[in-house]
Amino acid sequence: MKKIAFVCQRYGLEVNGGAELLCRQLAERLNRYYDVEVITTCAVDYVTWKNEYEPGEEYINDVLVRRFTSDFERDVRMFGALSCIFADKMHSSKQEDEWLRAQGPVSEGLLQFIRNNYQQYQAVLFMTYLYYPTAVGILMDIPNKILIPTAHDEPPVHLRYYKKVFKAPKGIIYQTTEEQEFVQKKFDNADIPSVICGAGVDAPSPEELPSVRERFGIGEEYITYVGRIDESKGCKELFRYFREYKRRHPGELKLILAGKAALEIPKDPDIISLGFISEEEKFALMRDAKCLVLASEFESLSLVVLESMIMGRPVLVNGKCKVLRGHCTKSNAGLYFENYAEFEGALSYLLSHPEQYEQMRENGKRYVQENYDWDVILDKIHGLIESMEPVCKEDGEEQES
Repeated sequence: MKKIAFVCQRYGLEVNGGAELLCRQLAERLNRYYDVEVITTCAVDYVTWKNEYEPGEEYINDVLVRRFTSDFERDVRMFGALSCIFADKMHSSKQEDEWLRAQGPVSEGLLQFIRNNYQQYQAVLFMTYLYYPTAVGILMDIPNKILIPTAHDEPPVHLRYYKKVFKAPKGIIYQTTEEQEFVQKKFDNADIPSVICGAGVDAPSPEELPSVRERFGIGEEYITYVGRIDESKGCKELFRYFREYKRRHPGELKLILAGKAALEIPKDPDIISLGFISEEEKFALMRDAKCLVLASEFESLSLVVLESMIMGRPVLVNGKCKVLRGHCTKSNAGLYFENYAEFEGALSYLLSHPEQYEQMRENGKRYVQENYDWDVILDKIHGLIESMEPVCKEDGEEQES
């Protein structure tokens, strides 16, 4: 059976970021076509890139994972100082290179393994555009490189360095039409073969999930946020908006957070953080919420939005993000906001219009079922991979480590 390899900055059961989770889902499902390997670092935490996994090989759900140590941890203070380049249009290419190394995770061992062994694979799939392993690795002179960018209109994508990144691959896998349109317009790379795939959504039966009330002691009146609790995800704004909403609309409504916190959470009895929770607990939390709320301005797909819809719960999202806004307008299963007044109006509407709310629940389930089927997605990716120029070595030749 042919081999393929994913290159991703973090990978593991404990890593629940959107892009990293999508990488694991794709790797495990593409096993029906290929022997799938993942080339990654030993890091768990995207803030520090500290080596926490052991280097070497391990199998996770029948996928061979090859781990390489990060050469150094991120200096958060220096990284913050180097990020001033986003406000300085006259910054140099050297400053961009310094920022990229500080962004990390830098692992020369990982990159050297790819240089030595790319011939073993039908395709090497780099994911995501932003981080060092992809941003540097995709520039290697290899004929079987595919980029899964998970790109959106955010400050780093406008760095001059990334023009090389988006011109380099032999194929690109986009998550949404909005992402493809943005990338092709900005980088003039429509000549590179591409497919739009998104991600399939697997939801457990609602009846098989645990009771949120029994597991967490949570009542029925809550909205939920699921994912990394970070300023870059709009959480600071979300906290401000929700607290103002509760000041104007006193009552039992809570905001329940699930995910790792990289931001101080306000000490407020109406804002409850559960920390990292299991997959079944996540779906149970979505099942019983009034809605899922996501204030992030920068998303390339958003699995949690699709998961909330398939669980029959509308979403309330940042309308400044074209992808999230697109999910709402195409599904008629969510509302969006661009300021506090719109947030207040949309949330109040969801809570006070039961007939329209029930229709949105059905719309969301139908939207996901019709547009995010795993079989369709995998067939598209398989077709793109098979279009790559064959470079695989004969079976029996050993890889260099």
